[in-house]
Amino acid sequence: MRIEGKRTRFGRTTEVDEKHGEKLDMSGMSLDSVPNPSINLGLVTKLDLSNNNLESIPESLTARLLNMVVLDVHSNQLKSLPNSIGCLSKLKVLDVSGNLLESFPKTFENCRALEELYANFNKLTRLPDTIGFELINIRRLSVNSNKLSELPFSTSHLTALRSLDARLNCLTSLPDGLENLTALETLNVSQNFRYLRTLPFAIGLLGSLKEMDISYNYIKELPPSIGCLTKLERLNAEGNPLISPPRDVMEQSIPVIREYLAARINETGNESKTKGSSWFGRLVKCTTFNSRMAPNNARIRHSYDGLQKSHYRSIDGLTSPRHFGLGMLSPHRLFFSPKRESPRKSASL
Repeated sequence: MRIEGKRTRFGRTTEVDEKHGEKLDMSGMSLDSVPNPSINLGLVTKLDLSNNNLESIPESLTARLLNMVVLDVHSNQLKSLPNSIGCLSKLKVLDVSGNLLESFPKTFENCRALEELYANFNKLTRLPDTIGFELINIRRLSVNSNKLSELPFSTSHLTALRSLDARLNCLTSLPDGLENLTALETLNVSQNFRYLRTLPFAIGLLGSLKEMDISYNYIKELPPSIGCLTKLERLNAEGNPLISPPRDVMEQSIPVIREYLAARINETGNESKTKGSSWFGRLVKCTTFNSRMAPNNARIRHSYDGLQKSHYRSIDGLTSPRHFGLGMLSPHRLFFSPKRESPRKSASL
């Protein structure tokens, strides 16, 4: 049974069966504050408060939304989220775009069912340090048009992540352990302008990547490992002062660009061996590229078989510290380890 568009003084409600709960729509009503609905908030699974003039959300309101699945508060004047947002243990989609948020409350990490987070057009200067340790189910993370200078190291733990949009920020680099995002299909870090100058070599281990937008940054050279991204269908690198690949190559198709970069893997691999870098060894060890990409693959593999295992970073994905011994994988050790190395994974996801 479904009754669409039932109007009340508190907004539009849609009554559905008990399994799916009730949807409450109070969007576009020029609200300065949230009225106290007469309905049972425990039955509400979707609340839409978007396109109003709200400066805050009552703690008492979110504390009663125990079955909330979708919360949409985009296009308001919110400067903060209530601490009681941590009570939304079933929340899967949160849209806080178009507000004045500078940070998320500490309790936000309790929203462990979250799958989609949209926080575009705010004033965020940082994301929660533990976002990747606690919110491990996130599939879409969109934080464009903020003031982020970096993404937390724990971002590399978001092994379910399929789409990452961090354009129009002040990013100076991408997080260590990027190669652990094995499900990532879309990456957009465009328009960080003069701040973003390099991409990590490990970007070539994002085997599921289909679309990558790095336009309008200050990148002069693409990592040769990008030649290993066999699923890449779209690459936008315009607006960068690229030297390698040269312009005439970048104007060609993706296969041509990939072939050019793959041809440089041998050369760059020899340089990496001399400098003691391990990214190339990880590419070879994981058989990221095949003989068509690198004709001398067998020779290179033989040369790198002797690399010390301690140089390898786990690339199969990382899990939350709760699945490991606290002493072995504590947040303190992860954040303050001098080498900033990802811990070795002890069990498959």
